[in-house]
Amino acid sequence: MYQDGKILVGMSGEEKVCIYPKMANRHGMIAGATGSGKTITLKVLAESFSDLGVPVFLADVKGDLAGMCRQGQTSESIQKRIDGMNLTREGFQFRNYPVTYWDVYGEKGLPLRTTISEMGPLLLGRIMELNETQSDILTIIFKIADDEGLLLLDTKDLRAMIQYVTENAKEYGAQYGNLSKQSLGAIMRAVVALEAEGGELFFGEPALEIGDWMRTDENGRGVIQILDCQKLINSPTMYSTFMLWMMSELFETLPEAGDGEKPKMVFFFDEAHLLFDSASKALLVKIEQVVKLIRSKGVGIYFVTQNPKDIPDGVLGQLGNKVQHALHAYTPAEQKGCKAAAQSFRENPEFDTYEVLTQLGIGEALISVLDEGGVPTIVKRCQILPPQSQMGALDEAARCEQVRGNLLYSKYAQMMDRESAYEILEKKVLDQQENEQRAAEAAAEEKQRQKEMAAYEKQKLREEEAARKAEEKKAAARDKQVKKTVKQAANSAAGTIGREFGNSIGKTLGGSFGKKVGGNVGASLGRGLFSTLFKL
Repeated sequence: MYQDGKILVGMSGEEKVCIYPKMANRHGMIAGATGSGKTITLKVLAESFSDLGVPVFLADVKGDLAGMCRQGQTSESIQKRIDGMNLTREGFQFRNYPVTYWDVYGEKGLPLRTTISEMGPLLLGRIMELNETQSDILTIIFKIADDEGLLLLDTKDLRAMIQYVTENAKEYGAQYGNLSKQSLGAIMRAVVALEAEGGELFFGEPALEIGDWMRTDENGRGVIQILDCQKLINSPTMYSTFMLWMMSELFETLPEAGDGEKPKMVFFFDEAHLLFDSASKALLVKIEQVVKLIRSKGVGIYFVTQNPKDIPDGVLGQLGNKVQHALHAYTPAEQKGCKAAAQSFRENPEFDTYEVLTQLGIGEALISVLDEGGVPTIVKRCQILPPQSQMGALDEAARCEQVRGNLLYSKYAQMMDRESAYEILEKKVLDQQENEQRAAEAAAEEKQRQKEMAAYEKQKLREEEAARKAEEKKAAARDKQVKKTVKQAANSAAGTIGREFGNSIGKTLGGSFGKKVGGNVGASLGRGLFSTLFKL
């Protein structure tokens, strides 16, 4: 509850235990065993930050945070707590809060999307559970896409890019290093598996604009962004990676702010242990860097987990505001964890922190916050305030009404698909196929033209040969006719000359009889002589 410029978290007897707004971006932790009251503490803090005018993001893992848009109602246990802590005197009242619902699957809230490029190869490799070599190759794929101006927006873009690199692995290998086709195949299978888990829904556009979270309502209260994670939590790696991506987006998007009077935004990370489970060294370095530096952007991160030991020391040391609910100490390992948790607090001489930690009831917690000078206060045993908004889930009809009535619905409800790597590479393939088809058609046309030309030339040769033979035949016929004519003329001339010659001889030798015989003989001899001369 926001009161007197401070965030009232709980009461230690008559003493108020508060978080100072200017120290709220020094991060914090809400820890405790299942059923110890962590969710109530989270709601109380989220409501208080909203009243302070600070936008809030929180993950709803169990579905019991959705009712914050409704005014809370009293019950016997809540009224007992209100009376026991004299909260009515402090101005406690039930109220609703401005809420925007999100869901990466788009089922129980506005679709929360990002692009493949914005997620980046490091986080994407973690979602797809790639090994180190495969992650390195995925980084190279991103580099090639960047160098060639190919946008990676959704999973089909990534598949197209992997296929393109696989087909040209030899050429790219010379410039970017060896690109094993086995690793490329493994990455492709991982992308297909990611799509089967809903990857085609939460990778795409319009991608989330962080500025849409930095809003207040008409009363100046910070809007609470609730991400429904009931389905997403079934994929723990995907859940934790998405949460880390959102933290990274805040860090990379927001300008430097320094230490202000209050945070620009507060980010609650439920089931925080999932973030660190099986995280690579490079990823742990990134997480620690974001946690350390995001404070300067005016963002406070509050990790919600069962045990402080779930959080690496490098991150745990950055958490200034701590709310520790009860821990079990049944086994040696649990006892060791309880002792470590107790030792992380500044000791209170009035009680044994370890003993109290194992004896806390529901709604009780050990709290240590940063004072106005940034020094951790001594740990105090406190009763946590009840929330002012509705406890529990929200019915589907009311949730749907809230989602559709939100001002951001028209912006994020419908997925869009602009030109990116898939379309560009598909066009490139189609252009190549068209070029190949045109080349094949041109080759076929040239072949047909050459075939027709060859047929034409062949026909022409046949026609010329036929014409030549016909001409030769005609010439032969003419020669034959000439010879025949000449022969006939020669025969006639020879007969005439021979006859005249024979007549002359016969006349000389034998009168009329001799003339007749001499003429016939002379004609025959004349024809023979001229025939022989003609042949010569």
